[in-house]
Amino acid sequence: MSHNRDFSRRHFLRASAAIAAASLAGPGRAFSQSPRGPEIPELAVPPGAVLGGDPPGFVPGHIRYRGGRWQEYPSAMATLLSDVRKRTSIKAGPDAEVVDLSSSELFKYPFLYLSGRYEFEAPSEGEVDRLRRHLTYGGFLLVDDGLGLVNEGFGRSARALLRRVFPRDALEPLPGDHAMFKSYYLIRSIGGRQAMSQELEGIRLGRFTPVVFCRNDLGGAWARLPGGRWAEECTPGGELQRRAAFHLGVNIALYALTGNYKQDLIHHPIIQRRLNQG
Repeated sequence: MSHNRDFSRRHFLRASAAIAAASLAGPGRAFSQSPRGPEIPELAVPPGAVLGGDPPGFVPGHIRYRGGRWQEYPSAMATLLSDVRKRTSIKAGPDAEVVDLSSSELFKYPFLYLSGRYEFEAPSEGEVDRLRRHLTYGGFLLVDDGLGLVNEGFGRSARALLRRVFPRDALEPLPGDHAMFKSYYLIRSIGGRQAMSQELEGIRLGRFTPVVFCRNDLGGAWARLPGGRWAEECTPGGELQRRAAFHLGVNIALYALTGNYKQDLIHHPIIQRRLNQG
């Protein structure tokens, strides 16, 4: 794929973000706060622009890798997307679609999800280059570490991959005023199946953060069994910890589609006061 096509991809992702944002507010409607979270102001979008996926809608791509268990919780993303549809007006698909780093289909998905607990086989240079181009030109990647250890298992493999993708840009803790923590809910705690860290790490390229790394096993908190029960308990915080995981998941989805739009809104001081009061 040429750089011109990648540049077009960036415009496509920006149009996708605009549609997602516009769907949450009608024409001329002022920004307001609701009990379920802040509504998003209408944005202008080019005619005919649609969100990615088939059928059109917000459809994440769950990355399948070699030499490891790439899908620890098969129902996790479907459950999260159900919450995205319920809490927002984003037209989300029913589930993530499986995508390989070796496939050009990677560029269809504005949101990529990489998860697991165990080490996995290092991708080829071509696969690393394809992922780098996708993330450099507007794509987003959530890395969900189900083990949570920096130098063992999935965490070690995922961090090694990210060092190859962005050798000059290291993972760093996201600051408390990052747009991801207020893209929908005001996030005050990092949920998940476990509570390994109250920090999210990210790689920032300019003003956008295309990579976010969580060590708390978000998928383990999102997943349900076929009968509807939760697949895992959340420890030590129980259901409050699970709810925090869903709130964060919704925020991450909104951020992946809309980026830093809230950083520039006139109501930003109000949001910051609410965060400080917490």
